[in-house]
Amino acid sequence: MSSSVWNPDNVRDVAESVGIAGLADNVVEELARDVDFRLAQVLEEATKFMRHSKRITLGTQDISNALKVLNVEPLFGYEATRPLRFGEASLGPGQPLYYVEDEEVDFEKLINAPLPKVPREITFTAHWLAVEGVQPSIPQNPTATNHADLLPKGPNANPHLAAANGLDNINVKPLVKHVLSKESQELFAKLSSALIDETNSEWQNAALASIQSDPGIHQLTTYLLTFIAEKVTHSMKNLFVLRQMMLATSALLNNRSIYIDPYIAYMVPPVLTCCTGKHLGPTSHQPPSNASSETLNGTGMNGHGYNSLAHFELRELAASILSQMCRNHSNTNQGLKSRVARICLKHFLDPHKPLGSHYGALSTLLSITGTEGLKMLILPNLQVYDAVLKEAMGDETKKPEAERVLAVILSALDRLGRRGATRVNGVSSLAGLRERLAGRVGDVVADKIVESGRSGVAQVILETDLSI
Repeated sequence: MSSSVWNPDNVRDVAESVGIAGLADNVVEELARDVDFRLAQVLEEATKFMRHSKRITLGTQDISNALKVLNVEPLFGYEATRPLRFGEASLGPGQPLYYVEDEEVDFEKLINAPLPKVPREITFTAHWLAVEGVQPSIPQNPTATNHADLLPKGPNANPHLAAANGLDNINVKPLVKHVLSKESQELFAKLSSALIDETNSEWQNAALASIQSDPGIHQLTTYLLTFIAEKVTHSMKNLFVLRQMMLATSALLNNRSIYIDPYIAYMVPPVLTCCTGKHLGPTSHQPPSNASSETLNGTGMNGHGYNSLAHFELRELAASILSQMCRNHSNTNQGLKSRVARICLKHFLDPHKPLGSHYGALSTLLSITGTEGLKMLILPNLQVYDAVLKEAMGDETKKPEAERVLAVILSALDRLGRRGATRVNGVSSLAGLRERLAGRVGDVVADKIVESGRSGVAQVILETDLSI
């Protein structure tokens, strides 16, 4: 018969403490062996936790975890931050008793000790976790050992950000450097050079196709957006470069392998510049670098042999891209549509802006707001805008641009007239409505409506409430 490690007398003592007396010796032996088995099982599980934690010292937390795994209620009160100190007392020969030593405290010193500070009340406060991608070094955020590394670096570092948010003289951590592989760097160099290569259209098309369909282009998204913004900023007189940048932007938007929503805010400014910019393309005394002899006899040319209205095509392209952004990405970019519409309306109503800016702003505004925007934003302001059209129509150099703007207005009014065509069958003569139309949309637009016989448009304009 094998003897157990656990002393059977301890089992008998526990049984007597709960009111069970006179246990048979064989029962006590069986209970002692069962306690041995249970302890070995707990220690085996606890050892597993210790080894998986890469430790060589068994702790109380390992025992608690083992008890939880074995569906036994864990012991409480042993989660001390300092290791327990055990003392040993002898009850007799071969019977040591271990106990936890208590810390001795001088009672007089405890009485004369100063009272602890009153704890603060629970409060809530807000702080900047990150400001434009950099983390302020404040108590709520992790601190760094080398404070010199926390200074904002780079050309875009703004030293006034901390002061603006009440964080004066606080260093911030720099942005994490994004490392491109050698292959990605070569791809970006090829794409950027091919996009602005005027001599090889095949390279241009290949670069645009790669941006639109290549899944691996997502690593270059921020670099391409920076490249586009830089080229638009420094190539305002080069329509070819501006058009290529707009085509590249459109290709990025159409790449289904890229989650483009976080970058929309950075894509809008270059496109908006190409749509409502003051001066796009070469000036009247400076023909474009790629102008050939075949363009000298085309329509819309000035005396220097290039198309002075070519920037309108660029503005139309930019307006369509802005419309696509507002249509597909307004849900993830709150206020995108309203901000673009507000900027375009401001440009359209500014008499100091050139007609090209009016054209781009009006095209974008109509494409993103539709007929409701025409009724609420455009129609109520046509009476005021009539002075700009009159001045431009009287100037031979500005007349072609004014006719472009007027064509956009009439095209939008035609769409509005078709929607109300079922109500305008009774209108027979527009001559008598000319004065009423002029009072609502101005003389220039009213004359065009009367001359072209747009009876449906006239009826809708007269029935529309312009006071909203």
